[in-house]
Amino acid sequence: MKPFTYERARTPAEAAASAGRVQGARFIAGGTNLIDLMKIEVETPAHLIDVNGLGLDRIEATPDGGLRIGALARNTDLAADERIRRDYAILSRAILAGASGQIRNRATTAGNLLQRTRCPYYYDTNQPCNKRVPGSGCSAIGGVTRQLAVIGASDACIATHPSDMAVAMRVLDASVETVRADSTTRVIPIADFYRLPGNTPHIDNSLEPGELITAVTLPKPVGGRQVYRKVRDRASFAFALVSVAAVVQPDGSGRVALGGVAHRPWRIEAAEAEMPEGAKRVADRLLADARPTSENAFKLALAQRTLSSILAESEGTTR
Repeated sequence: MKPFTYERARTPAEAAASAGRVQGARFIAGGTNLIDLMKIEVETPAHLIDVNGLGLDRIEATPDGGLRIGALARNTDLAADERIRRDYAILSRAILAGASGQIRNRATTAGNLLQRTRCPYYYDTNQPCNKRVPGSGCSAIGGVTRQLAVIGASDACIATHPSDMAVAMRVLDASVETVRADSTTRVIPIADFYRLPGNTPHIDNSLEPGELITAVTLPKPVGGRQVYRKVRDRASFAFALVSVAAVVQPDGSGRVALGGVAHRPWRIEAAEAEMPEGAKRVADRLLADARPTSENAFKLALAQRTLSSILAESEGTTR
C-alpha cells in the first residue's frame, strides 16, 4: 500500500471542497471496496477524506411519500428498516443477496452504488486493463469472459457492474443527491448516473471530480409484487451471473432490470410493455443488442428463464 494523507471532514461541503483541491483524493466510509483495492495498488489515492462523521446515515420520509436514504446508511440498517421492508421490499432483498453480514454492517449506501467492477483482469495489475490504466488495452476481450458483460460493452471494456443494490434502485427510479466541490448541489436520476464504457471505461458514472453523494431518494412506493432473484455460482458471497429485479402488478404490468449483464443496471423501459405477453418477449427487447461471447452466451437464456420463473410465481400470487 502506497503512503497517503488523511483528514476527517466536518461537513459534506468541506469534504467535497477538499476532494476538489487535492488531485487523487478519495472519500472513505466503510472502506469495504476501496481498502481492498489500495492493498493491491489498483487504487493509489494520494489523500483520503473520512466522511463517517457527517451525519448522513438517516432514513427519512419525504414530503411526496417517498424516502430519503443518507449516503452513509449502512446496508444492514437499510435492509432492516421497517419502511424499506414494507414498501420497497425489492431493495431489502437485493441488499441481503449481496456480500456477507459482516460486510453489510460496514458497507454504506453510497459506497455500494460506487463499487468498482469485479472483473478479474481489473484486479490483476500484471494484465492490461483500460478501466485501471486508460489506453492500456482490455485483457478480458479474448480472455475468460464467463462473468462479464453481454450487452452495453465496447471494444475497450466488457466488465460488469457488481452492485445488487443498484439494480433494485434502478427499478425503483431512485435519484442520487450530491454536493459538488464548489458547494453547489444537484440531483441525478439513477437512470443517468451510470455510464456505459465507450472509449472511457475508467469513468463509471456521471459524478464530477470531488463530487460527494449525500443521499439517495426513493419516490413513493410502487406497490405490486417485488422480487429480486440472484443467480450465482454459489449460495453466498458471490457476484451475480444474472440477477433480475422485478415489480409485477396484479394486471401483469410492471418493471424489470437486470444485473450481471452490463456495465450498469440494465433496464429498457420500452421492454416493460411486453410483460403481460411473457418473459421471452421482455427478454428479447431487453437484450436485443446483446453481443455475448461463447463463454457467456448462456446469460441470455438464464435471464429469460429467471424472469419467466418470477412472472409465473407472480401470476399465481396475484390472482
